[in-house]
Amino acid sequence: MNGYLHLANGDSFEGSIEHTASHQASGEIVFFTGMTGYQEVVTDPSYKDQIIVFTYPLIGNYGINEKDFESKKPHVAGVVVYECSDEGFHYEAMYSFKQYLKKWNIPLITHVDTRAVVRRIRKEGTMQATFSASAQGNVVTQSEPYVVKQVSTKEVVSHAGDKQHIVLMDFGCKKSILQELLNRGCKVTVVPYSTSLDEIKDLKPDGIVLSNGPGDPMQVANQLSEIKAIISKYPTLGICFGHQLIGLAFGAKTKKLMFGHRGANQPVIDLFTNKVCMTSQNHSYVVDEMTIEQTPLKVRFKNVNDQSVEGLVHEQLPVLSVQYHPEAHPGPSDSTYIFDEFMKQVQQVGSEKVYA
Repeated sequence: MNGYLHLANGDSFEGSIEHTASHQASGEIVFFTGMTGYQEVVTDPSYKDQIIVFTYPLIGNYGINEKDFESKKPHVAGVVVYECSDEGFHYEAMYSFKQYLKKWNIPLITHVDTRAVVRRIRKEGTMQATFSASAQGNVVTQSEPYVVKQVSTKEVVSHAGDKQHIVLMDFGCKKSILQELLNRGCKVTVVPYSTSLDEIKDLKPDGIVLSNGPGDPMQVANQLSEIKAIISKYPTLGICFGHQLIGLAFGAKTKKLMFGHRGANQPVIDLFTNKVCMTSQNHSYVVDEMTIEQTPLKVRFKNVNDQSVEGLVHEQLPVLSVQYHPEAHPGPSDSTYIFDEFMKQVQQVGSEKVYA
């Protein structure tokens, strides 16, 4: 049936609404530039309640398999594509992309001029949008949602390993981050985003990882003092949302980009080695470089395209952060060495080391 994508700026785009009984979907509209990776994208908790526009003109051509999910269910509010394949042609495919979205009642609108939609977003920034079966749409502007609580684990979950013990603070963690730690033999304990320093001390970890997550990092502003205390006690790696929290905890500020970075092709330069990696990214917020000077942090990584901050190191403590996703999925694996670097810090410090 005919469907419409209505943007908060007043623009509307006609297409075809597929499957679901509920044709309504509302959320912040963003775009993803990767040619592949749609399965990982829709199940990444960082996309919680967002409408995703896939810029590649054909989506769903290799179907959905059973191993590339980043969480147990999709988190997107809706999906916009130019063309969606009805079948998946891959030996691992279990069902089609359309079938997967229908299973979870995620609205899909096809045959939309996605190039035009992306041009609007790039010109005017991310904004609220709504799917509708009516040519006349009413887009309600919403405040930034408090979504971390919705995607974080509700209980402590342990994963066996025979090497260092890493506590993974879950702000909306992708499965692939956990898997990278397990691949290195770590014992990993996943804890809720609100876990206190005293609770973490009881777990006796060797290191901490602050995960990715959705939305504005200032959602958890009331926890910044506790986060600072935690990362001042243990070697720490922050990824994406976790990177932003490290910046905030030590006194820097964050700001929202006009349309963010979402894709598998973002070039990042390591200022310490002068080497460039292609990275996978998904974020709207960045640490404001102008606010870092008065903190104990130094910029280590920058985005080659817009010079935004892509990673930090602490001047005294073994604290490392990256704005991009070193675990990739989807995207290139150029930067998985970040996990090895973090593990070297953990090993050097030792499990009994406590900082000031």
